[in-house]
Amino acid sequence: MALDFSIFGFDIKRNKKASDTITDIPSFVPPEADDGSAIVNAGGYFGTYLDVEGNIKNESDLIRKYREIAMYADVDNAIEDIVNESIVKDKEGVIVKLNMEDLKEVLSDNIRGMITQEFEGVLKLLNFSLRAHEIYRRWYVDGRLYYHKIVDSTKPTEGIKEVRFIDPRKIKKIREVKKTRQPQTNTEIVTDVKEYYIFNEKGLVASAPGQAGTLTAQGLKIAPEAITFVPSGYVDIDKNIVMSYLHKAIKPVNQLRMVEDSLVIYRLARAPERRVFYIDIGNLPKIKAEQYMKDIMNKYRNKMVYDAQTGEIRDDKKYLSMLEDFWLPRREGGRGTEIDTLKGGDNLSQIDDIQYFQKKLYQSLNVPLSRLLPDQPFNFARGQEISRDEIKFSKFIDRLRNRFGELFYDLLKTQLVTKRILSEDDWKEIKEKIRFDFVQDIFYSEITDLEVERQRIELVTQMQPFVGMYYSKEWVRRHILRQSDEDLEEMDQQMGEEQQAMVNQAGGAIGPPMSPGMQDTGEMGQPQPQQNMQQGG
Repeated sequence: MALDFSIFGFDIKRNKKASDTITDIPSFVPPEADDGSAIVNAGGYFGTYLDVEGNIKNESDLIRKYREIAMYADVDNAIEDIVNESIVKDKEGVIVKLNMEDLKEVLSDNIRGMITQEFEGVLKLLNFSLRAHEIYRRWYVDGRLYYHKIVDSTKPTEGIKEVRFIDPRKIKKIREVKKTRQPQTNTEIVTDVKEYYIFNEKGLVASAPGQAGTLTAQGLKIAPEAITFVPSGYVDIDKNIVMSYLHKAIKPVNQLRMVEDSLVIYRLARAPERRVFYIDIGNLPKIKAEQYMKDIMNKYRNKMVYDAQTGEIRDDKKYLSMLEDFWLPRREGGRGTEIDTLKGGDNLSQIDDIQYFQKKLYQSLNVPLSRLLPDQPFNFARGQEISRDEIKFSKFIDRLRNRFGELFYDLLKTQLVTKRILSEDDWKEIKEKIRFDFVQDIFYSEITDLEVERQRIELVTQMQPFVGMYYSKEWVRRHILRQSDEDLEEMDQQMGEEQQAMVNQAGGAIGPPMSPGMQDTGEMGQPQPQQNMQQGG
């Protein structure tokens, strides 16, 4: 297979006449951009604005918004739950394993060993054993992950030398579609699709902020083979923009912040008890009445303030705070001067509204509500006691892991193709049969497996009277114990070896057979004639 290794730099030229995304069958529909790449006509690049709550205008602002809300305490706690469930280490420090069970009949042991070795090299390039949590969290928060694959153009067969992270605010994937119009049907047919990335160190910003709906990006064009792009898979179909799984949490976070701020203000304003002074001003004119009120206020007010800069205590009677007493004038004809008490707030301990928006926040992030309460126990005793939310959360984590696995697929493909272990056609055939198995939580998985085995054994015990009458042993082993052909063969072999070992062990303990009429006296190992146990024998 001829390879053009010059594509691993900044040159987007190819030896091929058409892109791999175009087949010989013409179509008037361009390929689906499920990765959020911008589809443009040949000759220019125009993106779209994104308006979320009036303050997000492009993807850079959107990513900045995701990172901002990720720093919020409740959101950070939920993200940590998701990342901790996704990234788990076993006792040997392994996080993800390469599974090629379906390739045993397709590839030789030597090729599979080389693929495993290259996968371990990919993990070393990423420093995955130490930075897995950071990489996964960054992908989850931003909703996308970019890496530049650095290959020595003079020695391309040595594979990737280094991978470098690229800030997603500085790079964008472009899909340039070339169309031709058929005169017979007057229909535009897609004839070619070119994919490349645009990189700008200063970020991809709007060149004309006042122009609504367009975003012109200028930067360096990079070949798609030089970039590893891992989208979240959560795409806004209308705007064709990749979104993070935090997108649904933007509104709940803003609402929760607003409610918390309002609660703090309410508590500060309503917590203390204050006095209300009703001052009798008689028939004094307005100016004299105001002066009389000020004199009374200054006479009875006592407001000493500590100055943190000078360390002095000074009098600030000229400032009226909302936490101080109220002074109200009262005209002649009513009651005289009176002092009343304004009670403090009675519902300062009620935070039901805050808890409501916290639950809405966790629901938007697909995290079980039981994890919101720190004192809520999680029962591992029996599998049927696991809540439905935990099961949904487990499936959500599996989907995230599968999507994140695109990072390993792309890097592993580059290593295998550049080192000429496999061709691109071979990779396309075996890709669907390669899986990346993330390590599960040890305690949870063990409890779940033991619970399943316990129920199977109980069912087999209940069916024991009917085995050999209505059910065969092989049927029970296949359908109840769920043993495969390999399991059956392995179990039969192990049981045969164990029985043979027991026979050998029993024979060694008994020793060589003794001659008739002799028994061991236990003294010096000398056999003596055996006594006849029957009288008159």
